[in-house]
Amino acid sequence: MSAPSSEPEIVEPGPEDVLALADLIRNANRILALTGAGISTESGIPDYRGPNGVWATGKPPTIGDFMENEAHRRTYWQRRLESYPDLLAARPNPAHRALVDLERAGKLAAVVTQNIDGLHQRAGSDPQRVIELHGSAHVVRCTDCGALFDGEEVQEWLRAGHLYPSCPVCGGILRTATVLFGESLPREALDRSVELTRDADLLLVIGSSLVVNPAAQLPLIAKRNGAPVAILNRTGTRQDHLADLRLIGSAGVVLPQAVFHALGDPLGS
Repeated sequence: MSAPSSEPEIVEPGPEDVLALADLIRNANRILALTGAGISTESGIPDYRGPNGVWATGKPPTIGDFMENEAHRRTYWQRRLESYPDLLAARPNPAHRALVDLERAGKLAAVVTQNIDGLHQRAGSDPQRVIELHGSAHVVRCTDCGALFDGEEVQEWLRAGHLYPSCPVCGGILRTATVLFGESLPREALDRSVELTRDADLLLVIGSSLVVNPAAQLPLIAKRNGAPVAILNRTGTRQDHLADLRLIGSAGVVLPQAVFHALGDPLGS
């Protein structure tokens, strides 16, 4: 007999819930999507808070640890060597592609994502319309001179035995262009996210538990500016009380259905 699953069973929303989401999408023209780890777990990427996430399996990396401790940096790059191939192998799922459909239909203004995996861009989202609040795992930068390097190029350095890479330009400390714990979010990305939220006529939250600030404040900003808020997540969130529509279910199942009902089949597939 197999062991019982530690994950609660997800009962997908009924047809009336999907149609209610479709109605919100149909009536909006400046949709802002806020996506969290829950949209990417369906592509096989574990989140920080899940049973396979960093918080469950070890201490989350902090900016202080990284900058002050050489041994920590060596461990960081060893983990990168082992884990980055899985990130490269991950593929967008139907929820990512549904957002691309909304963009191509002229309804989606932008995606604000808490994810660092680049799956929105791989799905076909315009990179200029994807705001990565926590940075990108596919870019490595020098903390001294600011030079940028492609993640796959740095992975080749690691495979070649350079397990503690330094900047080839100035010899400085390299790190991925992601936000570590204890570090502020990029101001430009945050300011643009707030501006887009104020201008949106629908905030669509997908796969975020709305725990981490300042992203968790975007639903409040949307409501203050008169926009409805729809939340689609596998569990309840801390901002459910702000939602005009709350759906518990799989983003990869529910969102494509709602978008199809709202738009028809925009790509003719």
